[in-house]
Amino acid sequence: MSDLLRSAISARISKLPQGLPVYSHDEDEDEEAEAAETIGALPGSGMGPPAMQVSNSFDFFQDWPSSRSGQRTKKAPNPEFAPISASDYFKEAVQVAVSARNLDVRSYYTPPKFADGSVMVCHHGAGYSGLSFACFAKEVVDQTNGECGVLALDARRHGKTTSSADDSDLSIEVLVDDLFEFLQVVFPDPALAPTLLLVGHSMGGSVVVQACPKLLERNYKITGVAVLDVVEGSAIEALPHMHSLLNARPEGFDSIEEAVEWHVTTNTIRNPISARISIPVIIQRDDTAVHPYQWRTPLRSTAPYWQRLSNKFLAARSARLLVLAGTDRLDRELMIGQMQGKFQLVVVPGTGHMIQEDDPTRLAEILVEFWRRNERVVVGIKKVGDL
Repeated sequence: MSDLLRSAISARISKLPQGLPVYSHDEDEDEEAEAAETIGALPGSGMGPPAMQVSNSFDFFQDWPSSRSGQRTKKAPNPEFAPISASDYFKEAVQVAVSARNLDVRSYYTPPKFADGSVMVCHHGAGYSGLSFACFAKEVVDQTNGECGVLALDARRHGKTTSSADDSDLSIEVLVDDLFEFLQVVFPDPALAPTLLLVGHSMGGSVVVQACPKLLERNYKITGVAVLDVVEGSAIEALPHMHSLLNARPEGFDSIEEAVEWHVTTNTIRNPISARISIPVIIQRDDTAVHPYQWRTPLRSTAPYWQRLSNKFLAARSARLLVLAGTDRLDRELMIGQMQGKFQLVVVPGTGHMIQEDDPTRLAEILVEFWRRNERVVVGIKKVGDL
């Protein structure tokens, strides 16, 4: 984190105020809509701080009426921010029973058109869901003409994933085991499973990096690991400010449209189309609250795990890709590793922390190029990250 950014954050902090998407405000209608989106069964059945734009969102936070006063004027839902169905972005939306983890995992999947194809497995960041990859997934399928599929999931206590047991533990070790067991249910036979490219955003980056060796031990074919906007050094430096940013968030909203509008207006997500797909599922209705649409995931419970990535990423026995929204996010360990050619680094200008939502087309181009280079590598040419 640059000195200029750190100074800006400190100066602004003092001014801060103290399934598929929900298609309507009726819960029964929501469930019917979700059922309609379920096309078929799956085969065989950050880490970084939350996505707050610390560099440029403070003025937006100041202007948004505080919900903590209990006097925020209720707004009529703005149709420009109405939810959009994910049915045009994934072929399947199903619940996958992962009995070993007492989980019923909501999954979004577009399989590759060939049996020996590849699949990008996408894990979201803290507080979000698999639908944060919806626009990206469509781009990947379009750009590869269906040769590469995309599988995204909702982690425990996120999105539409449910549990029959206590699911309050959001430690990385638990999330890694969740992903590992989930993939064993979806692709039970490693020999018949497609080649997997693991993609993780923010907290999800740490999950996929640590799941990689477990999957390799079970003989799954891993073509690479890609992490999006997650750097350990910057995450640790930003931690003191994250709780202030969380305090500045509205405690709830009066409609789904208002929740979507908040994310777009504050520049948390810069792509309104993606926000209209991904945000409804991270909000849940609570008619006992002052503002009946509440955050589904308690982000503060993930705070102890907003770190620990760099050395594990560099040690991953596969091709490695780091995609950032800005070069100032590189910490010392990754900077040295990048100079040594241990991984590929790409910066996507004009995006914030939610790279996959802000510019899904460009990110898909980067990941597809990474996949093609490492999946179909020319004999004698080393993969990115190979020593």
